[in-house]
Amino acid sequence: MAAEGDDNDEACPDKSQYTLFNPTPAKCMREFDPDRPDITDSPFTVDAGHIQFESGLFSYTLSRPDPEGIVTEEFDVGATDIRLGITNYAELGLFVQPLNVVHTRFPSSSLDTWHSGPGSLDLHAKFNLFGNDNFEKTGAIALGLLPSLEIPTEGGEHVQGSMAVPFAIKLSDKAELELMTEYDFVHNDAGSGYHVEFLNSGSLSYDWTSTISTYFEVATLFGNEDPSGGIVILGTGVLYKFGHDWQFDFGSNFGVTQASDRINPFVGLTKRF
Repeated sequence: MAAEGDDNDEACPDKSQYTLFNPTPAKCMREFDPDRPDITDSPFTVDAGHIQFESGLFSYTLSRPDPEGIVTEEFDVGATDIRLGITNYAELGLFVQPLNVVHTRFPSSSLDTWHSGPGSLDLHAKFNLFGNDNFEKTGAIALGLLPSLEIPTEGGEHVQGSMAVPFAIKLSDKAELELMTEYDFVHNDAGSGYHVEFLNSGSLSYDWTSTISTYFEVATLFGNEDPSGGIVILGTGVLYKFGHDWQFDFGSNFGVTQASDRINPFVGLTKRF
């Protein structure tokens, strides 16, 4: 993204000199561009020596009935992605879910169950291959790599991983398209071993003003073990940026196919330091 403040090359001669212990000056920092709330991640990293908290204040997920008529409701409170800039082109991150509540509704309500506790920990990194600081002109492109490792917090669960390739193109001064392909290495539900699931998504955003923007997104997941087939999701949301380092967002995802969750509304807040 374009650097904030002074665009003069003499003011920021070589950003590769900045690291975790030699932070990027405020005048040389990229445009504030959180990854949340859409599914599609951006290829842009957090500036070296700075930290960004992207928090889902609250989200609710309602599944469709499975073949046995079982419906699941899920409540997430405070799920936060903590992103730390290590170099000008690399960051490390930790995604935590402090409170995850699952309500399983059976056809017979007397069998309903509730389960609460922390969700899994997600360790991840992001590497920008190009376009991190050269994305201000129409037609500019950027590409990144995003490896991730999911660590279970409860017994019986398994370590899982993924590799995502996010891409962005600036369509105009106000519009941007982000695309992402992700390969998820998921433990088999029955027996040992892993299988690969394929996530593809695209998110089109538009800046209505300097502070308010919206996005529209399509995401698909195939290779999953659900007998109902693949997952197709439509999503939309509103983002409100205030100050240089704050963003408030709200929106919802809507499932299209039988295997998709029916609805997933959310609200979140991001702060950069």
